[in-house]
Amino acid sequence: MEILDVLTSMAETGRLGPVFSGADWNAVTAALGEPWEIRTMSRNRKWPRLFAYGDLELSVCRCRKVSLVCVQTWRDVVELPPSVVGVTGAFPAGLKHADVVSALNKADCSWEPHAPLTFGNQCSLTAIASGANFAFEIPEGGEPVPERHEPARRRTRLLRTDLRPKPLTRNAVNTRF
Repeated sequence: MEILDVLTSMAETGRLGPVFSGADWNAVTAALGEPWEIRTMSRNRKWPRLFAYGDLELSVCRCRKVSLVCVQTWRDVVELPPSVVGVTGAFPAGLKHADVVSALNKADCSWEPHAPLTFGNQCSLTAIASGANFAFEIPEGGEPVPERHEPARRRTRLLRTDLRPKPLTRNAVNTRF
């Protein structure tokens, strides 16, 4: 299994194993265990919280429902919980726009350009079945690639499922229900 298989499946279904927007937090922790990292998303509020299992990041609202699912794929290696992907959980990344488009087409997963997140040095596409949104940085004179996120800017996402629209400044795969 490769990271493109994982992302394509997520684009088709809006799910990564037991993880999806609207999932009950207790069901997620029962399946994945305790998160590897926990952060608040605001200095002034306790909720929502950002829970991470490697490069799988989940925003959970005060009602204890998952409101955002994000897979960071800009790193050299993408680490996901083995219980979610059914294999080792570490994937070499290096994704490009053409790779994602090819994988979606091969899986017969319809997609379209996503204009609201296509501007400046960023382009975006949306998988129609799930609403998953992939956003890519376009390096000067190069092919679109997952945009690098600075660790301090953990709110930017490469892959996300979301209950409400949020502006993005970096690459993202985004599904909204």
